[in-house]
Amino acid sequence: MRHNNLERELSLILLMTENRGYNVTQLCERLGISRRSLYYYLDFFRDYGFVVEKRGTCYSLDKDSPFFQKLFKKVHFTEDEAITMRRLLDRIDDSSLHVRHLRRKLDTLYDLKILDGVNMREKEAQNVTVLYEAIKMRKAVILCDYSSPHSNTVTNRMVEPFMFLDGNNEIRCYEIRTAQNKTFKISRIGSVMPLADDWKHEDRHRHVHTDAFTFSGEKTMPVELRLGRLAYSLLTEEYPQTEPYITPEADGHHWLLRMEVCSYLGVGRFVLGLLENVEVLGSEDFRRYLTEKIEGMRV
Repeated sequence: MRHNNLERELSLILLMTENRGYNVTQLCERLGISRRSLYYYLDFFRDYGFVVEKRGTCYSLDKDSPFFQKLFKKVHFTEDEAITMRRLLDRIDDSSLHVRHLRRKLDTLYDLKILDGVNMREKEAQNVTVLYEAIKMRKAVILCDYSSPHSNTVTNRMVEPFMFLDGNNEIRCYEIRTAQNKTFKISRIGSVMPLADDWKHEDRHRHVHTDAFTFSGEKTMPVELRLGRLAYSLLTEEYPQTEPYITPEADGHHWLLRMEVCSYLGVGRFVLGLLENVEVLGSEDFRRYLTEKIEGMRV
């Protein structure tokens, strides 16, 4: 019995240290345990020195937890070494199975997903590295000689960077002078000057989310659908990123989709194209959106 518990504990540790977030439902389903058991394990981890983080509805284990620190001291590279290795691997042909395995190992151990797919000139690669360090240390920077096509100017921008976007081609920042969240193109930055100033406006940082239908926004909205076989097949083929949010029903003919979206446009188009094969379970706002769209079609 204890062997089974230990296997679940180790499996849960692995899931919670992957570079993606799992919510309570997903963790329970993957381990085959109840919510009550999951919360028991989380308390157990806290008691033994793990730092359990919660972001929204997702749980993870902080890699700065004392246990991980002891383990890493035995077998780890420095983070600078890991970043250098990852950048070298990114220049090698993707057809190599060994290269793909090495990338995954580095990403899992050192949280280098932030540098995933970096394919740019040396100047841009250096700017990404400085911004990565600033995010990790929660420091402000100056984006030197930023070229803006909108204002037709080249200026310095003092910002608090906090999120990479679009495969690390953009950086999401809080600009201190304008007190606004803005997205800057890495390719338009002359250089990045790190500052000693800590973040002072973290409560004003607004992350941009991209949903499985490729729509982006600062806010997300819940959607819950019951899918027939046709809708399930088309959804997973056209939008494979929805798969983690789909669970099969016991009858073997229906699936439940529960997820957050940034806009009703993408999921709305999908539902309207398969009305006879999709049942909308929530939310009420999404129901109203669909009703308005259907009424608009009748005019």
